[in-house]
Amino acid sequence: MINKERYNRHIIIPEIGENGQEKLTQAKVLVVGAGGLGAPILQYLVAAGIGRVGIMDADVVSLSNLQRQILYRENQVGLSKVETAKETLQALNSECQIDTYAFHLNEENASDIIAQYDIVVGATDNFSSRLLIDEQTRTLGKAFVHGSICEFSGQVSVFNFQGGPCYTDLFLDTPIPSSLPIGVMGVLPGIIGSMQACEVIKIILEIGTVLSGKLLIYDALKAESQVVSFC
Repeated sequence: MINKERYNRHIIIPEIGENGQEKLTQAKVLVVGAGGLGAPILQYLVAAGIGRVGIMDADVVSLSNLQRQILYRENQVGLSKVETAKETLQALNSECQIDTYAFHLNEENASDIIAQYDIVVGATDNFSSRLLIDEQTRTLGKAFVHGSICEFSGQVSVFNFQGGPCYTDLFLDTPIPSSLPIGVMGVLPGIIGSMQACEVIKIILEIGTVLSGKLLIYDALKAESQVVSFC
């Protein structure tokens, strides 16, 4: 039974309504990465009433995370990100089932875990994880909602959606990993992560135009965005 009071502002939108909210309640979404991008993605998906949300991240909260990872607090430094995130998110919406995976996605576990979900959201800066998500979602016929950030700019796209283009159709070469941390303006993950959450909700509700075969590029300094078609 849908909580009509909780989801009233969704239900009164003609394009969503009770049927659309029911779709959200039945949906299963895996978020790989509970950092800067993962924090807003998780909060908005859980608030929207996604029925089952998986959180995968092997890290613990560090002080340097707090500049942008808005799920966490000072007294949680040193604690598991996924367990801390789950506690906060369950307080936001106790009706949502939240599964935690306090380890990295790898060749051994990717297929079994991803198969349990309808959509996978990439919220990691690890290129090997992105390639693995791309491979498995393509094989299993799942949508892969991708986001990335660096300094003042971010990108969003959707791969493997209804047989559409994949990650490697756009990113042919994998960058050499750097040992240096990537700087990012603290508010940028909130902007890009919210866009990723929006794509997830559109896919579930089957409304709007999904960023399949398109790359949205956002420049925070210029307050400009552009969408580039690549297939």
